[in-house]
Amino acid sequence: MTIFLTLPQIPVKMKRKLAYAAGLLLIACSFTACSILGDNCEICRLVSYENNNQIDTQFEGEYCGNDLLTIKATPPTTTGGVTTQWECY
Repeated sequence: MTIFLTLPQIPVKMKRKLAYAAGLLLIACSFTACSILGDNCEICRLVSYENNNQIDTQFEGEYCGNDLLTIKATPPTTTGGVTTQWECY
């Protein structure tokens, strides 16, 4: 008689454990979803330096996804002693 009482409880306990595991996985993924999907955004500006002194700031704005990756991959350029580079924060 005891065997028949415990058998129906096994699937319920399994379903509960699977539901908890799925919920935990969903929560863990939600913490990193922004960086995985490329939705992380930063404010970037184009800054010019001469002799390590900032002389000009241009194009400050919020960039996300591929635009942000492109800006971060852009190397500084130096023309006539003036170095221009992107800075993001």
